Amino acid sequence: MEKFKKHWEIQHNWQFLFPFFGLIILGYSAFKIANAFLEDYGITITIITSLFIFFGLLKLTLFIFKKLEKKWILDYKWEMIRVFMVFAFTGSSSLFVGRPIIRFIGITKENLNIAIYWFLYIIIGLVFYQILLVTFGWLFGQFKFFWEFEKKMLRRFGLNRFLD
Repeated sequence: MEKFKKHWEIQHNWQFLFPFFGLIILGYSAFKIANAFLEDYGITITIITSLFIFFGLLKLTLFIFKKLEKKWILDYKWEMIRVFMVFAFTGSSSLFVGRPIIRFIGITKENLNIAIYWFLYIIIGLVFYQILLVTFGWLFGQFKFFWEFEKKMLRRFGLNRFLD
């Protein structure tokens, strides 16, 4: 346990929540992926496949952590898990927020060209993604990181004038 604490730079016991929930989220994702492809084969095959996918995703995630550790400026390694959780919640939430907004506005696949519908869907999703990213970043105690990330993203979109 001490080796784990030292590797992830954990100083307080409450910080164990992030690796714990990170593993839970990774396991849930692995199960959803396996279930999407194997739901007709039964729960046993799905769970066994989920375990293989889980370990594959874990290896990929740890590889990505190593690459981003040099790029992202965070105080502690365990905060990377928190950042990944914010990205996961934001991506999922932007869909839940975007769909009702599109329906409320009256945009449907039936009353618009399919290409225009998807273009508007992506644009509306991006707008809410930006707002939710900073909001979830604040809720998870990473506001500074995500505000800097947001400013960099807006500059790339050519929206510098909104940052002043």
